[in-house]
Amino acid sequence: MTGGYLDAASGLPWHPVAIEAMQAALADGWADPGKLTGTSRRSAVLLDAARAAVAAEFGIQPDELIFCPSGAAALHLAVLGSLAGRHRAGRTLVHSAVEHSAVFKAADWHAARGGTVSVVGVDGTGRVDPHAFLAAAAAPGVATAVLQAANHEVGTRQPVAEVAAGLTELAAGPVPLVVDASQELVYGEPPAAPIFTADPRLWGGPAGVGLLVVRRGTRWQPPFPTDETEAGRGLGALNVPAVVGAAAALRATRADRLAQADRLAGYLDQLRARLPELVPDAMLLGPEQAADRLPQLLTFSCPYVDGEALLTELDRHGFAVSSGSSCTADSLTPSHVLVAMGALSSGNLRISLHPGVEQADLDRFLNMLPVVLSDVRSVNAPPLPTGIDEGENAVVDSRGRRCPLPILDLARALPTIPIGARLTVLADDPAAANDIAAWCRMTGQQLLDCDDLGRYRVRRVR
Repeated sequence: MTGGYLDAASGLPWHPVAIEAMQAALADGWADPGKLTGTSRRSAVLLDAARAAVAAEFGIQPDELIFCPSGAAALHLAVLGSLAGRHRAGRTLVHSAVEHSAVFKAADWHAARGGTVSVVGVDGTGRVDPHAFLAAAAAPGVATAVLQAANHEVGTRQPVAEVAAGLTELAAGPVPLVVDASQELVYGEPPAAPIFTADPRLWGGPAGVGLLVVRRGTRWQPPFPTDETEAGRGLGALNVPAVVGAAAALRATRADRLAQADRLAGYLDQLRARLPELVPDAMLLGPEQAADRLPQLLTFSCPYVDGEALLTELDRHGFAVSSGSSCTADSLTPSHVLVAMGALSSGNLRISLHPGVEQADLDRFLNMLPVVLSDVRSVNAPPLPTGIDEGENAVVDSRGRRCPLPILDLARALPTIPIGARLTVLADDPAAANDIAAWCRMTGQQLLDCDDLGRYRVRRVR
């Protein structure tokens, strides 16, 4: 793993300890651990040891841990299993507007079968108001609430402890909290919640394993047909060597996680200080206070540039980062996280650090970024569309132009009209509604109104 890999939030290469443990387990962990033969008993011993190791690191009982086929599958089981176990209490699911897409897919599945979903919005940093969340959870018929520990796109930590405590004191009775703890658990602690999940890929474990914790006394039942694995809670035969590797990687990384978190947080502080100097129009996303965000993840917006083009060019120079937006060449849907925050959905980069990153890697990235950004903007800046004069209201036709071009057109055309005058942008990209509003907030201009035909009227304020 080179220092140019800055996409740790998507997963890490397998930890050397995980590889070693998996190789050792391949000889004895291939058989079905549920059978009574000698080979199966050896698999069962390895599985039990891995379960005990993970349980010890998380401070839970071994029987509270369920191994799943993936992190996403663990989230599906967590959410839908909690709803199934609480069906007598109601059929309403409450979750934040910035959850992992797996939660949204589970919510859609629930709604398609007659359930109700209540989504709680977030502020400009991506954080929910705990009082608003608890108010939504206090409504009649709420069976389950879901709140991630920390956001996977911008690193915002959520008030999980406050919400979990409040859910136990609701007048109508306690509501269980399901927590996606994957990003937080890389350097943090398990949440004080009755149900939580984790993805071992984020600490160097193999793919094909997800962790679901259901604490004793919590109402939960499998929402899908199951078999004999995981005490009747599983979804098929387990990959025992992969489970062993996930447990080994967890133990190897938990020992020095606090020291690594402090070091990486220092690197993020450098990024937050230098990025506005190197990219004057960049906008840092997420909370300013270090305690309110992950120590390893930072997302920032670069207006007027295609995030995917920037990502590709950085990759060509040896840096692997992620775009903080789903507004890509093959998708017309902007990131639900960025839309919920009111941030630009295009031109975003997510940088997520890992223990192998050094100061020299960070310096090299900061030196390269302005050069790459300038190159991408010069290549990907089509000429301004022809303006249409409609009396007092100038019009720019951006129809047929994908994000971020509508806001680029707006930014280039607005200075050509007097202060106080109005400019109408015609845009049919679905992301334009979010991006034009976000750009106006960022730059202090005034979005007067918009309509269903894709006309956005903007007043030049300065």
